[in-house]
Amino acid sequence: MRLLPALALALIIGPIVPLVAGQLGFLKGTLPTDLGVKDGKLKPPSRTENSVSSQAGLYDWEAAKHAAIEPLRYVGTGPDAGAQALTRIGEIVLKMPGARIMTSSPDYLYVQFTTRWLRFVDDVEFFVAPEGGVIHVRSASRIGRKDFGVNRARIERIRSALATPNR
Repeated sequence: MRLLPALALALIIGPIVPLVAGQLGFLKGTLPTDLGVKDGKLKPPSRTENSVSSQAGLYDWEAAKHAAIEPLRYVGTGPDAGAQALTRIGEIVLKMPGARIMTSSPDYLYVQFTTRWLRFVDDVEFFVAPEGGVIHVRSASRIGRKDFGVNRARIERIRSALATPNR
């Protein structure tokens, strides 16, 4: 009969512990030190299934296949077309929950997304490819082995909003 009160206590306290840990910042992970564009490439996708990358095809590990996603495409001409598309992406992400722009330049955008309750942080990068018409993207969770499709869904929402005329 002593097992029942212990089980009841575990059922009550169990969900509270992660929530408190998240609110205290224990679940945000560590800021990567290797973000940005190096030799025309964003950071590789994670080796676990918690990221997506439009440059995943450059890598041959198994998780890279899972991470593959199409780059974002934009229409426009002129030398500023990519920068204008990146500005539009910045406007789109700022309307999304938990988004915070960390770095912005004419050819690169870095955004952190923080979940509301557990305070998990995802790092999202956008890079205007020099060949034009394409913006490479990488979105990755800082912690965990799986992201349950959150990063892919986020990029697809951005893709959809980018294809919609600016209102």
